[in-house]
Amino acid sequence: MSFIDLLRHLRHRTWSRWPIMALLVLAFGGCGGLPKDVDRPVSTALDTAGERTELATMVQQLRQKAGARHASGFSLLSGPQEAYGSRLALVQSAQKTLDLQYYAIHADASSAHLLRSVVNAARRGVRVRILLDDFHSTGRNALVMRMAFEPNIEMRMFNPVAGPRASFLGRMWGAVSDFSRVQQRMHNKLFLADNMMGVTGGRNLGDAYFGKAEAENFVDLDVLAVGPIVADMSRSFDSYWNNPRAYPVQSLVSREELDRLRAQVRSSGEKAGAEAGSPGSTAPADRSLASSPQWDTQPMDLRTVDFIWAPAAMLVDEPTKIPLEGDEPAPSAAIRVGTTPGAHPEASDTPQAPPAPAAPVSSGDTVVDGLLTLMDRTRRELLIISPYFVPGDDMKRAFARARQRGVRVRLLTNSLASNDAPIAHVGYARHREDLLAMGVELYELRSEQAGLRSAFGSSGASAAGASRSMLHSKVMVVDGRMVVVGSMNLDLRSQLHNTEIALLIRSRALAAEAAQQIDTAMREGAWHLQRSADGDLVWRAPQGSGLEDAHTDPDSSLALRLLLKLLGPLAPDHLL
Repeated sequence: MSFIDLLRHLRHRTWSRWPIMALLVLAFGGCGGLPKDVDRPVSTALDTAGERTELATMVQQLRQKAGARHASGFSLLSGPQEAYGSRLALVQSAQKTLDLQYYAIHADASSAHLLRSVVNAARRGVRVRILLDDFHSTGRNALVMRMAFEPNIEMRMFNPVAGPRASFLGRMWGAVSDFSRVQQRMHNKLFLADNMMGVTGGRNLGDAYFGKAEAENFVDLDVLAVGPIVADMSRSFDSYWNNPRAYPVQSLVSREELDRLRAQVRSSGEKAGAEAGSPGSTAPADRSLASSPQWDTQPMDLRTVDFIWAPAAMLVDEPTKIPLEGDEPAPSAAIRVGTTPGAHPEASDTPQAPPAPAAPVSSGDTVVDGLLTLMDRTRRELLIISPYFVPGDDMKRAFARARQRGVRVRLLTNSLASNDAPIAHVGYARHREDLLAMGVELYELRSEQAGLRSAFGSSGASAAGASRSMLHSKVMVVDGRMVVVGSMNLDLRSQLHNTEIALLIRSRALAAEAAQQIDTAMREGAWHLQRSADGDLVWRAPQGSGLEDAHTDPDSSLALRLLLKLLGPLAPDHLL
């Protein structure tokens, strides 16, 4: 593999690029900054509550049929077909507005099929706004920005990276004078239709998030929400959309530049990917997606969804958590918003008056800080899925306090073999013994064999030729009565650098559903990390797997473990 090929494979996690990027930038210097005096017309979510749109009517009928006393409903989307089908259904049902906010949209077959449906919605009069973090928009993935030049579609890039988009290497020159800002990213995920239905959770848009990648696929979870809580999600979208950190695509790149980039991608042997990333394309990649027997591209029938109606609230980081170009990071607050009462874990199920307008949870809190507060209020049991788990001191103290109160804490994270960028595993591994000593139960997702190449996030099938599973869900279940689903990881990057969003739903039924999925994953699909009688770490094999227990990180090569042992001291927790 050439050096350029290696750079192309440094992906998925922002931090995995920084050591090489920093060396390159320091060696070669920087380039121009971001455009000035950018025109950003202000727009807000359309109020469709009083209109007889298809989705508004559907929500009202579903609620009446269920005899629900709460106005907002929720359904967990744990399977890739449900996750994809729900988004496709929202696009095809939208009559007024579509708002999409994502950390990454990959130019591949599943995104192309979905985005072409978005283009069709725009052509029938739906107002479309797409807000995308700018870090991954290079090379083939930059072609997604062609959406901005479609009629009735606006697209903005959040916290742009200066520099040419033709290659990852060239863009990095623009980071040298603004390193602290560029390594902070908008990690939020929202997919909203007519201000009445929406999806949030861990998934970005791309084949690997919907079970269609040949080599590596993410295990993820979203929640489909309906009712007034979606208006809160829309207000969150508006706060980012109208922020000066959001740049209209036209201020960053012209259509002619994107056309030249498309030709360059084609000539480099990535024609299928270039076509798949083009909204107006009818590329073979898209046709194969539609005809694949392993993939149902039909939209979900939203009328048949079994919604659970419950009180809920939302935590979202302020956009100011990310500094403007040349500025120092501003004090940040996680705003708790929710028109649905009773979302506090100690609240009763009795309907109450609507809460006051959104206010900070407490001065200086972030979304992750808000979750630490929830941990401090947990009484009996805490179930957590965090794919990238790098606990800071305050997080470890929260776990210790919970254990001192007798709270059972179980946590599922990636194993070294299942981690798409294993250097993050270093930050987790150095805290494992402390966590076990305080009584935290640790489970690591079982995956296929991981070798040296995977240390750099390199794609490729396992030695056995099978697709590698990688954990990407971000979920908490508190005392069997509250579920938290969002974009956040329990790591210092989510706490200190990236902006995040989380939906807090107070429902025993939904909590039981999520807990059952987590229990099954821990029991049947994960290694249980424990201490042996002589004090060494031992990985107990998943139930029914027929595997033997392991005494080193299972399914990983010696070369990979040695490399990470060497790199570990150079990788501070707060950048992982």
